[in-house]
Amino acid sequence: MAVTDRPYQELHEQAADEAARRYQDSAAERERVEGRLAAGVRFPDSPDALAVRADRILDRGGLSPSAVVADIHREAMDLPDANERIIDLSNELQAWSFLPRGVRAGATVARITLRRDGRELPHGTGFLVSPRLMMTNHHVLPDESLARRCFAEFNAQVTADNLPDTVVRMELDPGTFFAADRRLDFALVAVAPTLDGPPPGEIFGWNRLSVQIGKLVLGEKVNIIGHPSGRLKEIALRDNAVLVRLDDFVHYTTDTEPGNSGSPVFNDQWEVVALHHSGVPKKDDQGRVLRKDGRPWQQGDGDDAIDWVANEGVRISSILKHLAGLDLDPARRALLTEMGPDTGLGQTMSTAPAPGAQPQGTTAVPGVTIPSVPEAAATAPTSGGERPRTGIRARATAFGGHRHLVFLHGRDQQDNYPDELRRTWTAGLNRGLTLAALPPLDPEDVWFPFYGTRLHALVSGRESTAGPIGLDQVSAAAAAEVFAAQSPTGSYERLLYEAAARAGMPQNGPATTEGFGAGLVGVLHRPLSWLAAKSDLDEWTIATFLRDVDLYLGDGAVRQAVLDSVMETMPASGELVLVTHSLGTVVGMDLLTRLPESLDPVLLVTAGSPLGLDGVNERLLTRGPHQPPRVCDWVNVWCPTDTVAIGCPLEDERWGKLTQLAVPNGRERAHKMDEYLGHPGPAREIRGVLRA
Repeated sequence: MAVTDRPYQELHEQAADEAARRYQDSAAERERVEGRLAAGVRFPDSPDALAVRADRILDRGGLSPSAVVADIHREAMDLPDANERIIDLSNELQAWSFLPRGVRAGATVARITLRRDGRELPHGTGFLVSPRLMMTNHHVLPDESLARRCFAEFNAQVTADNLPDTVVRMELDPGTFFAADRRLDFALVAVAPTLDGPPPGEIFGWNRLSVQIGKLVLGEKVNIIGHPSGRLKEIALRDNAVLVRLDDFVHYTTDTEPGNSGSPVFNDQWEVVALHHSGVPKKDDQGRVLRKDGRPWQQGDGDDAIDWVANEGVRISSILKHLAGLDLDPARRALLTEMGPDTGLGQTMSTAPAPGAQPQGTTAVPGVTIPSVPEAAATAPTSGGERPRTGIRARATAFGGHRHLVFLHGRDQQDNYPDELRRTWTAGLNRGLTLAALPPLDPEDVWFPFYGTRLHALVSGRESTAGPIGLDQVSAAAAAEVFAAQSPTGSYERLLYEAAARAGMPQNGPATTEGFGAGLVGVLHRPLSWLAAKSDLDEWTIATFLRDVDLYLGDGAVRQAVLDSVMETMPASGELVLVTHSLGTVVGMDLLTRLPESLDPVLLVTAGSPLGLDGVNERLLTRGPHQPPRVCDWVNVWCPTDTVAIGCPLEDERWGKLTQLAVPNGRERAHKMDEYLGHPGPAREIRGVLRA
């Protein structure tokens, strides 16, 4: 990076000093990781982190299923070993597409150049994260004033024949968008298109950032593309390893130089995992930065004389969470939304809604605006026209035409498209089948009844939209008080307290004597916060889930309408494999009492189910714990960190004979159905019946 005005050089030095402090503070963790690496542990991370990473590699095409099957099934492996092997295979076996995908990612990277005193000085690196926005470091672009003096140079590189490429210059446009943060050392700025030309992202592509976890584990290799010391574009390819993962930063070893400030740090699937922002300089006992020859570094020596011991990047998920909290006008918020749905920025609400208005993605209750929390990962497309949100039948030839696989979803799917949900569930199942060395399924062979729209209309019809309060003015516990007041049978509080008790909440103190329906403000905060702390779900998800379960069980009209909606898309005869999730497990148990005699349920799968709660099973059409009517085999799958599945395993002997599978779903995905189906255990049970 060229030396510019002293204030900006001081920002660069400050970033390096803070990186060195974090490096020193994390010495114990780094030594632990390095020790395990030296002992032969390939990825010294937690089992949960390895599981989520392995799933993401398979989901994002980082490794072919055939390679997985051929390798991990050569010998018996438990799930943790298989997850580790999948990550290792991804590091060892790079498909041919690794190179062209890297070229595509590299095209998004530009050199940032500063105009100063009539000269053009290389200043840093940036990369496109949307059609019109570029990301770099705060110490590269600390304010709009400096950004106006800079421009981006794309294609500042050599061609495959080692000839200079044609450089394309584009001006930065901080007046349209500029955001920066010194602590996270990032800046996000708009790039102006050339005269009458398309946005830069439409020419050079852009990186789809994701707030989701699972993009990197300790010990995994990373790749960096940038402009070190202002030179033409270079790449540091895979000769490195992630050593420490902090809350907002990550440390890794790689061959980078100061001009790489603002470079993207990629995993092997070319997903951006961090924003490179500083080297970590070696220091002596007096805190002085050292040169490569061991002498103290002084001003004028240049950055290339420093003995850099490691590098530090800012985690992309931390940057996205910071952006989500900014108070922006609608035009700037729309520019953030262009970064894509995986960023989590598309549904951000920075201000309270206008009185009487109901924001998109919320459900209205008296005096409260409540966020909808989808149970599946599917996202409705934003273009291509409206598609019907109705049930989908499988093709007539599926499984010989006499055996039928039916997926039955849970609550809060009104904004999703059934065909997207069906593909998401099938993709999850196919991951599990791949791990089980079994052939995958075609989504078109699956029945997908859909009651999401009807349930939402019934729930919304019970609620008033008068004077909603913004999300920043109300808590999940306050919303739960409203749900308790609206409960058709007064059972909402019972469900909540029973779930908390089963999660180990002490049954003493004031909360045990208040009684249900006490109506005290905040009376439901304790069980909600306890459940959230003991699980992988937040208080809003828990509160709204129990609300919908309570309405389904307590309002006969809601139950009848949901069952009628499901029956509209069900096979009439043959053998039935019914795979249910969440509220759908409750609906499925009731559905079994209404099936025609010509339809024989040979397998029932319940996943993430609340059936173990007495407040739920006692209100089924067939009361209490019982063997599902006419079902030959039953598999119940649950995750210990899934609050909805509290009460599992189903231990009451009245449930009869069933197979119970506990699975370790990834962090922040404890209740996702595609996560449940992505384990080999349930996938093997389903496929075994379908091919019998």
